[in-house]
Amino acid sequence: MSGPPRGAETRPVHEALAATRLVDHHCHGVVTDALDRQGFESLLTEGAAWPGISPFDSPVGVAVRRHCAPLLDLPRHASPEDYLARRAELGVREVDRRFLTAAGTDVLCVDTGHLPERLSTPAQLAEAAGGTAYEVVRLESVAEAVAARGVTARSYADGFRAAALEAVGRTGVVAVKSVAAYRTGFDLDPARPTEQEVTRAAGEWLARGGRLADPVLVRHLLWTAVDLGLPLQLHTGFGDSDIRMHRVDPTLLTDWLHLTAGTVPVLLLHCWPYQRQAAYLAAVFEQVYLDVGLTLHHVGPARSRAILAEALEITPFRKLLYSSDAYGLAEFHLLGALSFRQGLGALLQERVDADELSLPDALRVAAWTSGDNARRLYGLPAPAPSHQAGATERPPSPESMI
Repeated sequence: MSGPPRGAETRPVHEALAATRLVDHHCHGVVTDALDRQGFESLLTEGAAWPGISPFDSPVGVAVRRHCAPLLDLPRHASPEDYLARRAELGVREVDRRFLTAAGTDVLCVDTGHLPERLSTPAQLAEAAGGTAYEVVRLESVAEAVAARGVTARSYADGFRAAALEAVGRTGVVAVKSVAAYRTGFDLDPARPTEQEVTRAAGEWLARGGRLADPVLVRHLLWTAVDLGLPLQLHTGFGDSDIRMHRVDPTLLTDWLHLTAGTVPVLLLHCWPYQRQAAYLAAVFEQVYLDVGLTLHHVGPARSRAILAEALEITPFRKLLYSSDAYGLAEFHLLGALSFRQGLGALLQERVDADELSLPDALRVAAWTSGDNARRLYGLPAPAPSHQAGATERPPSPESMI
């Protein structure tokens, strides 16, 4: 007997989301070299791989085996050994093509500033996805490149500003990003530092070397981002062990947001476990937006609805964006998209069924968060008619590949 695959949703909001090609407003490239088990597992977790404990035995590891295995022609819940063997057999290019195509992403805004591994370029990512890629400039990387080229303390501020202007002037750059959360946290003096403060701090940093982690220079970087005039992405919440979680609550930015009101859009990335705090900021500050990327593929489709429900408790619907924050593994592009579609579809459809939201309103919210909000903020071209919510064209689902 034929029919929809097990678990497939046929309700209108789910169908609209399934048919909509997404705008991923923050992601990274994927590893271009073949991965052994150790290499794959190291990318499967934000933490370290501990002896005797496999990252496959985690929510994200289970989600990979459940939702990604069918795209490799394997049964759901395939063993890690079978999964990795089949992945190696297909090869990197074919694996990337399958997952990125299945994600159904039309636009990818790619952070190119974090490259501990050899990653695909934005153009390579777009080719595999069948979409278009833009670049997000990481400002800490720009500052560290200026220091590496050789600069005096007195000329640092002008050198950084010139380098940042050059970077954002490249074709295809749509935003800048800061990882202040990793370097200092957000409990910073919100005021713009003086020229004398920047020169003194630059001298101390240049003398000792290393990453940009001086609070004065991080403040200077954030204010330079405002001056550049592009949307500013800020990592908040969940990340690797460099994060001091109590110092990355986005509400610590409240005074700075007051001072920068009326300037540039501020995009709060990831947010977990502070999605409610981020929602508050989006509700009270005109310039604040948020996503729950990274979180979605780590919790998987099983819990994505709960995360999105908290993020949308008070967030204006024009303030939530989709991102995967996929890094290294093409699987994360697929899992992020799948978790977003299923979680948001379940949440909105539930409100429609309870008569708390009309179906037309639910479909508008789905279209806004899937891509329209990001297109408006970043000045991206409108999608082709066949790629709008409710169209008949849709990306292949993992279930359809079984």
